[in-house]
Amino acid sequence: MFGDSLGNLRTFIFEDVLRRVLQSNGYSVRHIVNITDVGHLTSDADEGEDKMEKGSRRQGESAWVIAERFTAAFQHDWRQLNLLEPTLWCRATDHIAEQISLIEIMETKGFTYRTSDGIYFDTSRQDTYGYLARLNAEGLRAGARVATGEKRSVTDFALWKFSPTESTRQMEWDSPWGVGFPGWHIECSAMSTKYLSPWFDIHCGGEDHISVHHSNEIAQGEACYGTRPANFWMHGAFLTLDHGKMSKSDGEFLRLQSLIDRGLDPLAYRYLCLTAHYRSTLRFSNEALRAAATALRRLRSAFADWPKSGDINQVFHQRFLDEVNLDLNLPRALAVVWALVKSDLPPADKRATLLQMDRILGLDLENVESDNDAAPADIFDLIEQQRQARKEKNWALADLLREQLKERGWVVKDDAVADD
Repeated sequence: MFGDSLGNLRTFIFEDVLRRVLQSNGYSVRHIVNITDVGHLTSDADEGEDKMEKGSRRQGESAWVIAERFTAAFQHDWRQLNLLEPTLWCRATDHIAEQISLIEIMETKGFTYRTSDGIYFDTSRQDTYGYLARLNAEGLRAGARVATGEKRSVTDFALWKFSPTESTRQMEWDSPWGVGFPGWHIECSAMSTKYLSPWFDIHCGGEDHISVHHSNEIAQGEACYGTRPANFWMHGAFLTLDHGKMSKSDGEFLRLQSLIDRGLDPLAYRYLCLTAHYRSTLRFSNEALRAAATALRRLRSAFADWPKSGDINQVFHQRFLDEVNLDLNLPRALAVVWALVKSDLPPADKRATLLQMDRILGLDLENVESDNDAAPADIFDLIEQQRQARKEKNWALADLLREQLKERGWVVKDDAVADD
């Protein structure tokens, strides 16, 4: 639901770069980002409970309050990473009528059936179901791991789930089939159709969406309108952890705010994501993050030292554009950036050229002189050393390192130390 984990944020960074590259090539981009604030069950198999209802019970707050709080946190992370604002943010809970309307179309065309717990899409009606995953329906991931229950096929999926008769949900609506709530997949189809049309250009997401979520969106679009929803499907690869160098508190660590709390500029994480192709797995480690922070600091330092009023060097700029236009090859584009930095060009021309490149990189170099909040790489190293000393219960060293940081103007907030 909320893209505030570093893995999810990597996907949004790739999409942001895609948008910037399209715009640099003269395209007008209408960018829609939807917020799934209801209907996302704890299992792709249409089992379990709604994540909002589960979170409400666990945290003692209403589902609506939790949805609003996490949406605000997600949008805060979005801006911290210098992601371009979308043309429109849209929420699933604001589009219940549109979702019901799509389900009614599919019902009229014979693509649905009813069970005791909801209205389901009948994938047997489509011979090409699951073609995005390049697998036969029987081999799809969902079918490999779930029991069918009342479903006719393991690949069938919920369009509308009925509310439990023994309790009242916080998020539920009347429908032609009874009180309940929409499934995850129908939400995305309804909002993309409303704001982009039944057939648009590019649909993005993480690679985990291919076999279930995006396959189901395609099924719904073809059932309703007889056309695929999008011309191109672009998927970002996973972020993996270097478990040998991270504690059991990975879930806490892998949020953007936790990196900021450790003194790291969030744009260092953006830089790290630029070092790997979006379709390649990116391994996350403290060492890789420190290297990205160091590279970003050096790039900012060079940029700040160069005078203004130069001219864009077309040779370097075209080399850069050739790489980003080749399926967003950002690692090779960064190589062009560093070749520019080390070149013998006039410093003012370097600045003008790098600033133009940053229209795509999104590292906000234009505001580097006023950026006093980012921790230098050596400060980040001291912070990590202090945390490691606390983890090892070496309190004397931890106190010494904290005092060193304080002398340099950085205050470390000691939190609970995770056990090994």
